[in-house]
Order: sequence, then structure tokens, then C-alpha cells
Amino acid sequence: MKQPSSSDARKHASGHSLSEVYATVETTGKKSLGKRLLAFLGPAYLVSVGYMDPGNWATDIAGGSQFGYKLIWVLLMSNLMALLLQSLSARLGIVRNRDLAQASREAYPGWINSFLYILAEIAIAATDLAEVLGMAIGLQLLFHLPLLAGVSLTVLDTFILLQLQNLGMRKMEAFILSLVTIVGLSFLMEMFFAQPDLGGIAGGLIPSALNNEALYIAIGIIGATVMPHNLYLHSALVQSRKIDKSREGIRSALRFNILDSTIALNLAFFVNAAILVLAAATFFRNGMYDVSEIQDAHQFLAPILGTKLAPILFAVALIAAGQSSTITGTLSGQIVMEGYLNLRIQPWLRRLITRALAIIPALLVIWLMGEKETGKMLIFSQVLLSLQLGFAVIPLIHFVSDKKKMGEFAIGRVTKIFSWLCALVIIGLNVKLVVDEITGWLTTYPQHSTLIWTTAVPVAALCACVLLYITLMPLLNKRKHAIRPPHVGLQKLSQEELPGFHRVAIAIDFSDADSKAIAHAIAQGGNMATYVLIHIVETAGAMVYGKEINDFETGADKENLTQYASALTAKGYRVETKLGFGNPRRKLPEIVNEQKVNLLVMGAHGHSWFKDLIFGTTVESVRHRVGVAVLIVK
Repeated sequence: MKQPSSSDARKHASGHSLSEVYATVETTGKKSLGKRLLAFLGPAYLVSVGYMDPGNWATDIAGGSQFGYKLIWVLLMSNLMALLLQSLSARLGIVRNRDLAQASREAYPGWINSFLYILAEIAIAATDLAEVLGMAIGLQLLFHLPLLAGVSLTVLDTFILLQLQNLGMRKMEAFILSLVTIVGLSFLMEMFFAQPDLGGIAGGLIPSALNNEALYIAIGIIGATVMPHNLYLHSALVQSRKIDKSREGIRSALRFNILDSTIALNLAFFVNAAILVLAAATFFRNGMYDVSEIQDAHQFLAPILGTKLAPILFAVALIAAGQSSTITGTLSGQIVMEGYLNLRIQPWLRRLITRALAIIPALLVIWLMGEKETGKMLIFSQVLLSLQLGFAVIPLIHFVSDKKKMGEFAIGRVTKIFSWLCALVIIGLNVKLVVDEITGWLTTYPQHSTLIWTTAVPVAALCACVLLYITLMPLLNKRKHAIRPPHVGLQKLSQEELPGFHRVAIAIDFSDADSKAIAHAIAQGGNMATYVLIHIVETAGAMVYGKEINDFETGADKENLTQYASALTAKGYRVETKLGFGNPRRKLPEIVNEQKVNLLVMGAHGHSWFKDLIFGTTVESVRHRVGVAVLIVK
């Protein structure tokens, strides 16, 4: 565990998610049940705003106008799936003090993590795209602001989060809750104006078969409800609570967070159902089956419902939903970047990058194709989210099922079965959609079949292979592959005397293996040797800038090496430290050879045979590049 000297540095170096707000909300000193519940309430409300963002509006409006009340059961199923998966996400954060990105970084090889990171960033960009468009549309509806100008202005709202974080976690949660309340009250009044058919709503709760068009909308609803970035977000937000780490304290925290999730996500379900019901009660009932643009929905509400207040409430709720969800989307970007890349940059710069990834495509589509394409773009963004769900859901289920790391808090058999059923439904629907889409492209555009076979098909195949790998990896890890050399003739043993180890290098990675490696090194060199502690900084910045990098991670690593050296010096040993930058398989041998040591001690990787085959190992690469004896400690 990294332990820099300052308290702030300790938060970062220990790998805490959202370190600015980590354990800032006290829950242990609350004696009454009501006060303890209030202390835990909050994280799920920040998560729930992602379930009622403008992307949801687009899919709900399209579903209600085209199919009436028939897709309410899809919303209900999605909400139940979201409730289960968000509870798993919260469990991961509470029990292991890891968010989903951090847990993935620890569990998977680099190439898998790079792939998952890219998918997570695409998901966040798709989410932010919906929020940017929703905010811009809301501003246009209320103030007649051109859509391009509205999209450009949304870059400014990213700085609201900076101020909210400075005010503290509870104030940020209160701000979000006020926006959610505005959305909920607005649609409560909309329902009063619309007078929906209660019998039709009840009938819509009964599952029915879906044709291709309904399936596309249904998958969009699932992607808009069970959002990948929310799984990353929830596992980080629950760590803002300072809890009792005893067995009973963890159990209590899990119970309160389940209650928090149940209340918040059911509120989100009400909002989504209200949007779909509003579209069904107004547009579908009046034969307007092709209303998919939010602007059209706003325009038709006043003449249909007979009140000018309805479109105003609609626009206000849209702005509130967009503003609240953009804050949580930005937080997710921070979590994913720090978790997968272990890369920390200035908060304002990180938020600008996240927002730019959403604004640029929105501006291009509006400029090139016109404002009428925003509805299709919103629905596509939600389908894109659904396509990436499996890559977040499957690792999450594996992590909370791991009894070695979760202990007694690993999920039980029944929960595991329902979790895998959710994953199966999500992946099954997505596979059908991808197959149908590619088949449709090949049929509709036969002249471009070569392009489709060389682009879309390989990408789909790669995604399928990665999905299969992360699904089967825990099973593969149980098989250990022992490499046995071929038999050779016996060689005559010599009595060659070797000098003792006078200069010993120790590869340090700031893990539990360090103490064992140092102990074995001292056993070989004793009090007469000099020990060289070597650590390689392998962050994204170090890979690019090498020794010129001067980020927080590098400073923390220097401090950690100094602390190791001080501890050994205090025991009477001679110690030197050396910090390298870049790929450990190349930099570690370079430093070892430069330091003129005659023994290198390093920890074993512990990979399974399959990961060795795909990813390679640091140990195998290093031992062939150094000219000294290598002691591998397992």
C-alpha cells in the first residue's frame, strides 16, 4: 500500500476512488435509525439521474408514440435489472473499497483493460452526447436559442461540478435531489393533464412479443435504463460514506444502500414510465405514431392537452434532467480514467476532455444533417450504451462472486443466478440486434458488402471474443500450467565456488509481494550487501514522457521508495533507490545491468497459462535480458 507523507497524498496513493470525497460523510456516529438512514441516502440518487436523462426521454417518447403502452413491461424489467446490478456495484465498493474500473485493472491483463477502457469512454461519450443534446433542446424550447448555440453553451456547465465538489458531497447530493424533484413534480402534473388510460397501463405491464422495430426501441430503453457508466459510478460513490469496517458494520451499510437504491431507482422508473405513458396518452391515442423528436413532442403537447403549461413543464424538466445527469456523467469519466489508467490530471481539464468528446459529434451532426436528426442520434446513443453493457456487467458479477476477495459478503447462489440471467438477457438482445443490423446492411447495400465484411464484421467478432474471454477467465485462472523442461543427459557436477552476493537489486511494485521479496533478498545478501530498490513507473504519462514526467504518481512512488529505504536503513542495511519510467519488461533490465548488481530478486506474476500466452510476462522477459542470477519469489 502506498503511503505518502501528507494526508491528501495518502488518499490518492492508496487508490481510493473519487479521493476528493472519499469517506467524507460520517455514518458511524449516528445512533438513531432515521439519522443513520439519512446518512446513507444519496449515492443512489446521483446514480438515478442517469436513468432519467434526455436519452431516456427520446427512447420513451419513441416507444410510447409508436407502440402505446405495450413497452411498459420493458421499462419495468429494465428497472428490476438496474436495481439488482446497482446493488452489486454498491456491494463491490463497500466490501472491497474498489470501484469497477479499479477492480478490472487489478484483475485483467493490460490489453483487456485497454479495450474495456475504450468501451467505457465511448459509453460515457454516448451518455454525455444525450445530456448535451437534452440541455440544448431544453434551452431552445424555453428561450428559442439555436441548437448549435445551446450545444456550445453546455461546455460551461461542467464547471458547476467543480464548485459543488468544493462545497462537499452532501451539498452536491442535495443539488441533484432538487433537480430530480423538479423532474418528478413536472411529470406528475403532466399526468394530471394527460388523463392516461389506466387499463392500458395495466395491460402494458404484461410481456408481449417484439417485432424488429419494437426490439430496437426496447434495446434502447434497456441501454438508457441499465447504463454502463452508472455501474462504475455507484461503486465509487458509496465509498464517500465513512463506515464501520466490522462484519456487522459492512452488513448494515449494505442494507442501507439497498434501501437507498430501491427508493431512488423506483423514482427513476416513475419518471421514465410517465414519459412513455405521456407519449402513449397523447400521440399514440391521436394517431401520431412517428413522434420521436423531443422538439415535436414539446410542440404537440399544448394543442393536445389544451394547456400552455404542459410544454413549459416539459422543457423545465428536460433542462433539470440534462443538468443533473451531466454532473454524474462527468464524475464517471473521472472514475474510469483514474481506475483503468491510474492517470490523474487537473479536474477542470478532465471535464473539458469528457465534454469535448460529446460536443464535437453533436455539433457535427447538427451542422451537417440538421436539427431534425437529433432524435435519431439520441436513440442511437442509448442503443450504443446497451451494446456495451455486457462488458461492465460480466466483470461486476465475477468480482462480487469471488469468495477469496469478498469473503462472506460474496453474493449467494440465488443472486448469482438472477445476475447471470440479467447478463444473458442483455447480451442475447444485443447479439440479435447486431446480427439483424449487419444482415440488413448486407441486404440493403450489396455494393458495400466488402466494406461491411472488413469493418463491421471483424469489430463485432473482436467484441464477441473479448466478451467470451472475460466470461471464462475466472475458470481459466483455476488451471495452473507448470512448464517442464525436456529430459537431458546428466551433467557432471562441479565444485565451483561462487562469490557471495554483495549488491542485490529488488524489484518493487508496492504490493503485498514486496515484503517477501525484501526478506528473501536479505536472506541472500545478509548485512554485508548493498540493496538497490527499483520501481518502474508505468502510467500513461510515464510511457509518453519518460523521466520528464512530474505527475502525482511519480512523486508518490519516490516517496514510497524513500520510506522503504528508510525502514531498511534503520535496521542497519545499506540501501539505494532507483526509479525507472516506461515498460517494466524493458526498463527493469536496463537499470539492473547499469547498477552492476549480481542478484535480482522479483515477485512472481501468478498468471494462468492462457494469459501468459496472450499477454506475456514481466518475469520471463526480464530474466532473459539481465546478466545476473534471478531469484523469483512467489
